[in-house]
Amino acid sequence: MTEEMEALFEKLSAFYEARKFADLRMLLLDMEPTDIAAFMEENLDDKDQIRFFRLLPKELASDVFVEIDSDTQEHLIKSFSDTELKAVIDDMFLDDTVDIIEEMPANVVKRILASSTPENRKQLNELLEYPDDSAGSIMTTEFVALSANMTVKEAFDKIRKTGINSETIYTCYVTDGRKHLIGVATVKKLLLSQMTDVIKDIMDDSPITVDTLEDKEDVAMKLSKYDFLALPVIDKEGCIVGIVTVDDAVDVLQEEATEDIQKMAAILPTEKPYLKQSVWNIWRARIPWLLLLMVSATFTSMILSGYENKLALLPTGAVLYAFVPMLMDTAGNAGGQSSVTIIRSLALNEVEFKDIFRIIWKELRVSILLALTVAVVCFAKLMLIDRLYNNFEWNVAAIVSGVLFITIVMAKFVGCILPLIAKKCKLDPAVVASPFITTIVDALSLIIYCSIAIALLG
Repeated sequence: MTEEMEALFEKLSAFYEARKFADLRMLLLDMEPTDIAAFMEENLDDKDQIRFFRLLPKELASDVFVEIDSDTQEHLIKSFSDTELKAVIDDMFLDDTVDIIEEMPANVVKRILASSTPENRKQLNELLEYPDDSAGSIMTTEFVALSANMTVKEAFDKIRKTGINSETIYTCYVTDGRKHLIGVATVKKLLLSQMTDVIKDIMDDSPITVDTLEDKEDVAMKLSKYDFLALPVIDKEGCIVGIVTVDDAVDVLQEEATEDIQKMAAILPTEKPYLKQSVWNIWRARIPWLLLLMVSATFTSMILSGYENKLALLPTGAVLYAFVPMLMDTAGNAGGQSSVTIIRSLALNEVEFKDIFRIIWKELRVSILLALTVAVVCFAKLMLIDRLYNNFEWNVAAIVSGVLFITIVMAKFVGCILPLIAKKCKLDPAVVASPFITTIVDALSLIIYCSIAIALLG
C-alpha cells in the first residue's frame, strides 16, 4: 500500500470513529470502489463493516459490494433487510450478480433471486445454466443495441436512454428485427459522423464474435489479441445474447494464471486468497500431490537399490553416490525451465502441437549450449573444489560432467515435449509440468548416471 493510500485510510478511520459522517461521505465520493472495499476488509470488523456499508452513498454501494470478497458479501447479505438487498441487487450488472450467486450458499442465493425483478430473475437463471468455463457464464446481457436504419442522431438518443443500464456504451451493436448481429458501431465513429448519416452506412459489418459455449479463456485471449473493450456473444442462430467486457476478461486471465501456478507447484487450485483459507483447506489442497510425489519417488529408490551393489564394488562408489543429488536437481531444473516456457506459450496460443518438431529442434540447440556450459563449469568445480574433500581422479570428474551434459539435454527434451502431448490429449499441461516431469527426469538421470559409471569404471 502506498503512503498516500495509508494516509487516506487513516483519514477515513478518523472520520468514522469521530462519527463525522458528512465529511466521510464527501471523502468516499472521490474514492474508487476497489479502494473502499479494501478499507472495509482491512480496517473494520464485522459489525463496523455493516454500519460503514450503510453509510455509503447510494451510487457507490453496489460498486463497492461487487469488489469485496465473497465472505464479506455473504456476511453483509445476511444483515441486509429485503429492501436493502433489493436496492443493491437492482443496481448491479447481471454478470456481477451471477458471480456473487455462484459463491453463495443456497439460502443466500434464494434471497438474492427473490429480491430480483422477474425479468432479471429470468435472465439470471439463463446465465447460470451456461457451463462455468464458457463465454456465457461471464457475459452480461446489458448492452446498447441499435437498428441499422437509425440515423446517428437517433442512435445518440437511444444511447442516452438505455446507456445508464448498460455496462459499456462505447461499443454499440447493430441488430435486425430478430436480434441477429449485423454490425458494430463505436461511439467514436458516431461522433465523427454527421447527425443525418445512417448507421448501416458507417457500421463495421464484419464484427468479431464469440459463441456462448466458447471457452472463457479463449474469449479473454481474443479480447487481448484485438484490443477490444468488449466482444459480442452470439447463439447458434447468430443472435446476440450478451457481451463480454474487458474487466471480466482480466479476471479470467488472472484466475487461469493463478490456477496454472498452483498446478505447477503441485497444489490443487483454490479460489480464495491465501489469508482467507483455513489450515484444513490448505492441507486438502496440498496433501494429494505430496502423497503422489512420495509414491512416485519409489521409482528412484528402486533404481538406486538396483545399482547399489554394482556401485559398491567400485573404488569410487561412495564418491559417485555423493553427486547423485546434484545431477537430479540440475536435470529437474533444466526440465522445469523448458516445461514452464512451453506451458506459458500454449496458454498464450503462441505454439500448438503442430509446432512440436520446430520446438524440439530449437530446444535441442539451446540444451546443447546450456549443457556444454554447465558441464565445463562442473568439471572445473569438481577438480578445483570437490577434490579438496573427496579423493577421486579426473576420470570421475569427466564422467560426472559428461552425464550432466546428457541429462540436461534429455531433461530439456522431456520438459518441452510432455506439455505438448498433454495438450494434444486434452489434459492440462500445467498438471504435467511439475510432478510428472520431475519424476521422469529423476528416474532417467539415475539410470543414465549409474549405467555409464559402471560401464566405464567397472
